[in-house]
Amino acid sequence: MEASTQDKILDSAAECFGRFGYKKTSIERVAEHAGVGKGTVYLYCESKEDLFYQSVHRELRQWISDLSKKIDPRRPADQLMVELAALDLEFVERRPLVKDLLFGMFHGLLPEWAERFEELRKLGQRHVVELLELGIRQKVFAAEIDVEATARVLQDMQISGALLSHRTRQPASEVRRQQLAAVRLVMRGLKAR
Repeated sequence: MEASTQDKILDSAAECFGRFGYKKTSIERVAEHAGVGKGTVYLYCESKEDLFYQSVHRELRQWISDLSKKIDPRRPADQLMVELAALDLEFVERRPLVKDLLFGMFHGLLPEWAERFEELRKLGQRHVVELLELGIRQKVFAAEIDVEATARVLQDMQISGALLSHRTRQPASEVRRQQLAAVRLVMRGLKAR
């Protein structure tokens, strides 16, 4: 199948799943939105669940790719961490599938796929791990930090901040301000002494 057809289908699927949710999105709706036949969609995926997983995986890979391009090893890792935290927030606000993945929303929705979604969630920590390791090499971050656990904590902290906007109805700018303040506090704890 042509890459452009695959891209159209996955773009359409991500938009439909993000806008209407998993339950209200059908293969027919994705096909219609992509301008292809239903059979063409099935050439690319085995089922609605598979299409959903591929859509989430693709959105996540794009997020990771966009953030990884911003990691410049010539710059201090602590500064990069704060900048990437802000970019994380902007990207996740525009990509509901990534946000819902990070929030753990899909585990209950498709329990038989929960292990795969957890693997994707861990993949979403890759750029944080990369930055922490860079900071250790630069001697900006303490050498003894547990990189994997710290990456999980930072990701969970970002998720908690995003939930804040839904729970309190604060403007996005205020939520971002609080999240960046939290990242700066954590950065102080990561600093090499």
